Amino acid sequence: MEITLGHTPDADDAFMFYGFASGAVKSDFTIKHVIQDIETLNRRAQRHELDVAAVSAHAYAYLQDYVILRGGGSFGLDYGPIVIARKDRNMKDLKNATVAIPGRMTSANLLLKLAAGDFKEVEMSFEAIPEAVLSGKVDAGLVIHEAQITFDKAKFAAVLELGPWWSSQTGGLPVPLGINVASARTMTRDQLKEFSGLFIKSIEYGLDNVDASIDYAMKYARGQPRETITKFVKMYVNDITRDMGPSGRKAIEKMFAMARERRIIDFDVKIDVV
Repeated sequence: MEITLGHTPDADDAFMFYGFASGAVKSDFTIKHVIQDIETLNRRAQRHELDVAAVSAHAYAYLQDYVILRGGGSFGLDYGPIVIARKDRNMKDLKNATVAIPGRMTSANLLLKLAAGDFKEVEMSFEAIPEAVLSGKVDAGLVIHEAQITFDKAKFAAVLELGPWWSSQTGGLPVPLGINVASARTMTRDQLKEFSGLFIKSIEYGLDNVDASIDYAMKYARGQPRETITKFVKMYVNDITRDMGPSGRKAIEKMFAMARERRIIDFDVKIDVV
């Protein structure tokens, strides 16, 4: 069976899929890799154009006939996206601020809405956000991916760290950021379970062969040194990535419950994990 598999050109996704890409994890599935940024994948999944896709956990609320795979989730452990501003701005809160966000359906954007309430959002590519903040185009920027650890601390201040904020609000649940979903339209329940198991094997292969997997992930390093990419991958490919388990599921459910309570979304979201 041929399936389309969408993932981002990010080092942590590449690391997780290395088992498949290297041929080390064999299966009856013929995988066609589709590599695009996370917000594009969110929208393509919303249109149900992919059999399997990495998406923002937030985007799952707007998908139909997809189930969540147990493996492959990106969860922060008391860390996550960060809002930065120029040091000379001395911002104390984001009320009435113009904030650059990396996509309306990103989990980072939903978490920021939960934490900060109303702000004026400007959507742009995540790579462009630090420069937009520095130039004064926006008051602040929501940074994700490796920018969380590489932003220039001589120029920028962290206005709000969403990882610690989330932990304080939820009793230490992991921060739900990215998940992988598979189509219940094009795959049977047995096929969904089979692929879910294979994906976990791919992740485990990466964790068991870190140096080779990092070598592969460096294709998506965006000019960052190996040390930075290794640090970033180890942050977001962790035990919960192998299998989100009860804590990962509870974190996703909690995020949607909070969004419902605060009327950011106006419907209940049913979580289906295989």
